[in-house]
Amino acid sequence: MAGELVTEVFDYDDGRPVTVYVPPDPPEAIVFAGDGQLIAQWGGRLEAADLPSTMIVGAHRTADADEMARIREYSPSFDEQRFIAHERFFVDDVRQWVRSRFRVTLPAERTAVCGVSASGELALALGLRHPEAYGVVFSASPGAGYQPPAVTPSALPRTYLVAGTLEPFFLENASRWADALRDAGADVVMHQRVGTHGGPFWAEEFPLMVAWAFGS
Repeated sequence: MAGELVTEVFDYDDGRPVTVYVPPDPPEAIVFAGDGQLIAQWGGRLEAADLPSTMIVGAHRTADADEMARIREYSPSFDEQRFIAHERFFVDDVRQWVRSRFRVTLPAERTAVCGVSASGELALALGLRHPEAYGVVFSASPGAGYQPPAVTPSALPRTYLVAGTLEPFFLENASRWADALRDAGADVVMHQRVGTHGGPFWAEEFPLMVAWAFGS
């Protein structure tokens, strides 16, 4: 990997790391990701795919071993106060730090929010709640806690969804979101391919997401 990884620990939640993949060339696009301890490591895959220079800003998941602690941060359906606290950290604090630390400010159409599984719900929620910040959503194998709202916002981000045929629960969730967003007039890609729930499946799809959003 020609780029470098930079990690900063924030005061949020008694110390929350954020790891940034800094590409070797000035960024032409930026991806903010939940479960960032995983996704920030995928910068080398973008280099290998010869894609536009893309920075990845990965906010780590909670250190709490209880999976519900992660879900409460990532989905507004379970604990609204916990979700909003994490939302402020992710949307406000992390983005401001990227602007000041790396001098990177890109328009919404060159900015994506990304997540996998529970953080795939986070990506969808933040994309719908903050289209002025994130013009693109990457959501892989989203969970079912956060459902498409009855009334969708008038401004919708471009959305790339993917799920595997060997994870039918998550495939159903992704398909539900694809249908709802298409019905609302959004630009949506829905990929269904052979694969199961986990990092290798998602990592293989990540360069395809970036190519679709920022490749031309």
